[in-house]
Amino acid sequence: MTIAVILSGKGHDVVSIDAGRTVGDAVHLLAERRIGAVPVVQGDSILGVFSERDVIGCLHHGGAATLDRPVTAAMTAPAVTVSPQEPVLAALSLMTHRRIRHLPVVESGRLVGIVSIGDLVKHRIEGIEAEAQAMRAYIGS
Repeated sequence: MTIAVILSGKGHDVVSIDAGRTVGDAVHLLAERRIGAVPVVQGDSILGVFSERDVIGCLHHGGAATLDRPVTAAMTAPAVTVSPQEPVLAALSLMTHRRIRHLPVVESGRLVGIVSIGDLVKHRIEGIEAEAQAMRAYIGS
């Protein structure tokens, strides 16, 4: 299974924020959309990812004044990304080793989606449940 399969079910819509916006704008976007991370983009290029962890870090180091700083000063960069052809297990491994929960999906230098660790775990659980059901049906026949 590949990331493309996940995106085919989830969709390719990506909430992103322009590199010219502020940390406060990014925090507002995270809260408004109830999401944990947002890619920071400039045109079609992804520059980094701004996450809940970045919010905590910038508030810890600079206090409320950091809300007026550019989001590019607080984002995690460069962004760790995957291609749509990446196997789901490889993406899960990457997320575990890098201790990240969101992976922007990039194809030909263009942001085409984003997957969370929750998306990937849900997909794996559904696959395991389908295998178990098939085994039960096989044994019962």
